Amino acid sequence: MGAPFTIAIVGRPNVGKSTLFNRLAGKKLAIVDDTPGITRDRRQGPGRLGDLDLELIDTAGFEEASGESLEARMREQTNRAVRDADLVLFLIDARAGVTPLDQHFANWLRAKDTPVLLLANKCEGRAGEPGRLEAYRLGLGEPIAFSAEHGDGLSELYSAIQPFADAAAEALADIDAADEDGSAPMQLAIVGRPNVGKSTLLNRLVGEERMLTGPEAGITRDAIAVEWSFEGRPIRLIDTAGLRRRARVSDKVEHLSAEDSARAIQYAQLVVLVLDGEVMLERQDLTIARRIIDEGRVLVIAVNKWDAVKDKKAKRRDLEDRLEKSLPQIRGVPVVTLSALTGRGLDKLLPTAFRYFDVWNRRVPTAQLNRWLEEMEQRHPPPLVQGRRIRLRYMTQAKTRPPTFVLFSSRGTALPEDYRRYLVNGIRDSFDLAGIPLRLNVRSGKNPYAEE
Repeated sequence: MGAPFTIAIVGRPNVGKSTLFNRLAGKKLAIVDDTPGITRDRRQGPGRLGDLDLELIDTAGFEEASGESLEARMREQTNRAVRDADLVLFLIDARAGVTPLDQHFANWLRAKDTPVLLLANKCEGRAGEPGRLEAYRLGLGEPIAFSAEHGDGLSELYSAIQPFADAAAEALADIDAADEDGSAPMQLAIVGRPNVGKSTLLNRLVGEERMLTGPEAGITRDAIAVEWSFEGRPIRLIDTAGLRRRARVSDKVEHLSAEDSARAIQYAQLVVLVLDGEVMLERQDLTIARRIIDEGRVLVIAVNKWDAVKDKKAKRRDLEDRLEKSLPQIRGVPVVTLSALTGRGLDKLLPTAFRYFDVWNRRVPTAQLNRWLEEMEQRHPPPLVQGRRIRLRYMTQAKTRPPTFVLFSSRGTALPEDYRRYLVNGIRDSFDLAGIPLRLNVRSGKNPYAEE
């Protein structure tokens, strides 16, 4: 499979959710105890069942609660886990039988869009068979006899999960194919500090007052998506709330808005970071830029209110110097100067963004990449580590979006960070990948594609 299939494990307290989480994760990542309520936050981690790659979410025990209590906040975390998952595994304790809380939880789950599989846990030795049969009345289909502690029922669980995982993989393949043929809208998020002109920029792009604007900071709270097209290409423009330093965020609504903006960055393909031409690249601007780079997204910097800047040449030089010093990991970030209010310079923004989007999708042929690697190694051999030379054996590009490269070496984890930077900068310069986030994963071992 490609992307991991996300499963949320839910149920009332002390039915074995964390035990199942550990079983599928293959290690004890979650604390397990007979005391109810051990798990409070959502715990996530990778797991595997047969040939299925899973992303697991362990949740707090479902309890009836409201208001601002700890239990209510825990329930909200469970709600989010169910919303974010591809599939829910709902556990009951078959030895205890179906409780009123199990019934309440089942009613709640049936109202959700996420599909649910019902697991009758603690069925080892068939002691829980009466409870499993009783679980039919929950209205969630056939209960799977299971023992998270002993691993009984794993093959039945695999058979039940596989159709959902296959359907999700097919849907993801359809989305990827639509992305490649240009039929799916491109996600373009507009982000920045409060009151730098993000909503004004979106309004100017679409040619109408789609977003509320004004001199007050913080008018936009939700990440608002607007369907649009540019030169026949569908685009989903996403206007986001202004992002302030975390220490200054005290209002609950603003905190939720910041989370919404962070999700917009995570799911976007292109991100336009809007700066104020008079006070650009403050510390918070750099924090946002680093977040975009860490997510592997295409970053385009739009310097707004450029018409109000007096010494434009000096300002541009200061910006370029600051970018070089503060974002050395991504040299060549594109910068477009404009005025969202008047529209001046706006005609350069999207052509620049699309040009870098194409670079973000670029794939370097493996043969060409390994000829380059040989030249780089001859020019600057890897240093000795504990008296032994590291041998660089093979490199391939594993994926695009962002370009991700895998290097196989004799001692992968020992390759120094400065030598990794030497290779990344060389890739950027040699294959015209300036301004694009790159990833280099170094692994130990031989060339996995070489014939024995």
